[in-house]
Amino acid sequence: PEGVLSQYVTLGCKYVVVPYLADEDRPSGDRFDEVMKDIAMIGEVAKKLGLTLLYHNHDFEFYKRGDKYALDVLYETVPADLLQTELDVCWVTVGHGSATDFMKKYDGRCPLVHIKDFYCKGEYLYEKCDYKRAETLELRPIGYGRVDMTAVLDTAEEIGAKWVIVEQDAPSLGLSALENAKLSRDWLRTLGW
Repeated sequence: PEGVLSQYVTLGCKYVVVPYLADEDRPSGDRFDEVMKDIAMIGEVAKKLGLTLLYHNHDFEFYKRGDKYALDVLYETVPADLLQTELDVCWVTVGHGSATDFMKKYDGRCPLVHIKDFYCKGEYLYEKCDYKRAETLELRPIGYGRVDMTAVLDTAEEIGAKWVIVEQDAPSLGLSALENAKLSRDWLRTLGW
C-alpha cells in the first residue's frame, strides 16, 4: 500500500478512494469484516502519507447487517481520521430513500459528494426493486431523475463539501454522452453552479 499510495502523493493528489467492492467482498458475504480491516489499514497508510482515504458507496452497502446498513457499520468500524466518505447520492437514494439525510449524518466526514441521477418506474428502494434490469432503472443527467438535486446541492454546501462530482454512467434519454453532459451542465447552471 505504501508504494501505491506514495505515487498519488507524487502526483499531488489529496484524496484516494475505495471505488467499488467485488461481489465476494460485499456486505452480504463472509469477507466484509476482513474488508473493513483492510480499509482501516489502507487508511492508516494514507494518513501517514498526508492523504485522505474515502469510500465511494453503491447500492449494496444498504444490505442490512443486523439492524444496521452495512454502510453505517463501515463508518462505525473505521474511524473518521482513517476513512471519509464520497457519498454517491444516486445509490444512497436507491438504497435508503434520502441522500440528504445521509449527507447530514456524515457531516464533517463528507468532503466529496458524487452526484448522479436516475429514473425508475414504481418502487426503487434497494430491498424492494430489481432495478439492475435496464428497463427498470435508467441513470440520467443531473436534474432529470428522481434525486432531489436542489436539496442535495444545498446540503453539500451546508456540510462544507469541498467537491461535487458529476457522473453519467452511460448515455440516457436517447442522447449521446456529450449531450447528456450538456444537459447536466445546463441544469446545474440554472441553479448558479
